[in-house]
Amino acid sequence: MIPDMPTETSSSIFLLFGAACALLIIATIAGEILRLRLAPRGTHPTVETYVTRLHSWWAMVFLLAIALLIGPTGVIILFAFASFAALREFLTLTRKTKADHWALIAAFYVVFPLQFIFIWWGNAGLFSVFIPIYAFLILPILSVMRGAGNNFLSRISETQWGLMICVFCVSHIPALVTLDVNGSTGRSVLLIAFLVLVVQLGDLAEYYTGKRVGKSRIAKTVSPKTREGVACGTAFAAGVGFLLFWITPFNPVVAALIAAIIYLVGVGGALVLAAIKADRGVKNWGHLIPGQGGFVDQMDSVVFAAPIFFHITRYFYGA
Repeated sequence: MIPDMPTETSSSIFLLFGAACALLIIATIAGEILRLRLAPRGTHPTVETYVTRLHSWWAMVFLLAIALLIGPTGVIILFAFASFAALREFLTLTRKTKADHWALIAAFYVVFPLQFIFIWWGNAGLFSVFIPIYAFLILPILSVMRGAGNNFLSRISETQWGLMICVFCVSHIPALVTLDVNGSTGRSVLLIAFLVLVVQLGDLAEYYTGKRVGKSRIAKTVSPKTREGVACGTAFAAGVGFLLFWITPFNPVVAALIAAIIYLVGVGGALVLAAIKADRGVKNWGHLIPGQGGFVDQMDSVVFAAPIFFHITRYFYGA
């Protein structure tokens, strides 16, 4: 099982929490100034969306800070809950028949809990292959035993990729606590803060600058993201990574480079999930988080970035 968190890590978490709150205070003040300048007598859609997202961010920062302070168990529970909610949102938009009931039961009540139990055990070998190999092979067998029916390939693929995105990829966020980095497993919990802050703050910078100066859309039919916004988001994410190098095993330059890489992978993930939403004809995956839709909407970038970040860190810096 994964060890407890050392005392010095708690101090670092408090410091990060204070810095995040300071940034959010600045961003909130900026939002209120924009509201007064752009919509003194009414509402401005872009500004209101920005302010609403900031309000949601305050809640998420508090939840993440509490989970990090509790330690690895708190982190695993938090992201297990988020993973379950995301899987439910994803599979709600997929096509299913009675033949898929066994596969769905196995996905929610066998595959999902086992994935997070393997992480709690600290077994990287099991949680790295369990879903992409065993679950991918077993779920179609369970469905075909009930009768294949129409659109069998597309139905089972939707279930498989729901698990891949919402459980396998999400589980790599708490899996960071299992890494033995520089001989100190306890401090690896800070890698989660690095991942989330780099990707989410980069997204926030991309959203604001994209709305203000963005002109060239990357994927016109599925997302408003622009090349200009993503360029600014990448630079901002790299800057955040550079400043946060002290909570990682990386030097400042490597931290900035890895931050840029995982941010760009996150942008790709956001575009993929936006394309799935467009294919299903919906605007958001859910409505649980005010101003940001559901869990999948909120975690789209981090979900794709997490496995890349986990394996880069494990390969180059793991014990």
